[in-house]
Amino acid sequence: MRLTFTIQRFNPEVDASPYPQDIRLDVGRGMTVLDALIRIKQECDGSLAVRYSCRSAICGSCAMTINGSEKLACRTSLRKELERHGHITVAPLRNLPVIKDLVVDMASFWEKIRDVHPWLVSEARPPQVGVAGQTGVRDQATPQFHNVDACIMCGACVAACTVHEVSKGFAGPAALAKADRFLSDPRDSPSATSARLSALQDEDGIWDCTRCNFCVEVCPKDVKPMEAIVRLRRASLERGFTTTGGARHILGFTDLVEQQGRLNEAIMPLKVVGFAPRGLLRILPLGLKMLLKGKIPNPLGHAIPGLSQLQALLRRVRRASPPA
Repeated sequence: MRLTFTIQRFNPEVDASPYPQDIRLDVGRGMTVLDALIRIKQECDGSLAVRYSCRSAICGSCAMTINGSEKLACRTSLRKELERHGHITVAPLRNLPVIKDLVVDMASFWEKIRDVHPWLVSEARPPQVGVAGQTGVRDQATPQFHNVDACIMCGACVAACTVHEVSKGFAGPAALAKADRFLSDPRDSPSATSARLSALQDEDGIWDCTRCNFCVEVCPKDVKPMEAIVRLRRASLERGFTTTGGARHILGFTDLVEQQGRLNEAIMPLKVVGFAPRGLLRILPLGLKMLLKGKIPNPLGHAIPGLSQLQALLRRVRRASPPA
């Protein structure tokens, strides 16, 4: 079968902007997108730049945008893409600088990984007789990494991240998932864990994630980076990191629901910004708009039915939660 591939071409040294190129190729049964790209480079256009290595969905090198979604080209079936979309369009990963054609510069990606200190920091322990060189993890509970350690650093989650699209400083799903992996490791010292969490409270950290879930959808290894970010947020609250806007929003939301049985949109902004004069002035226009739109509940209104049962349920959940 002869198939037309639309490939985004761009050489920053000579091109003013990216442009599409249609290339026709005879394809066979069972071919992947990477198989086709390699043949295009070998038989049709040797100037095509494409990055790949293992061809077995292990190295992550061939991550790219295929029919609008971030995928590994080596595990993407041509037949399935044709059945789903009716065409094959290939472009480089989004949100990363293009070196040439389908090859992107991963330097910023690796810098964010390094920023979370992806290595163990163990406490100094006296040497034990007969167990030199061992880590001492055997006598501890089996670490629950939640499949985060399956990440192959392909960058697909960063390319799909809506926050990274508008804020290049955002740590990104891959780096935050890596931070969660070390948070879950019992060999890491408590001081190192606290230091990691403290650093992630800053701007561009865990509280900037909008939970769009795109990173989960495109991950080829089912790492679920967004769930890792949620675990980091939960661990932050358990360890007392409660001063950021995101943390105050979660705690304020929970308090209001427990007290009133529903979200009080008039009080919620105060829970986030506090009673500082500058913050109050910033949210005053919002309060006036909510008043005009009927978003402010009547303080003299009836209590919501079932409030006592809700409060009992929340108390039970707190008792069942492990201590910080």
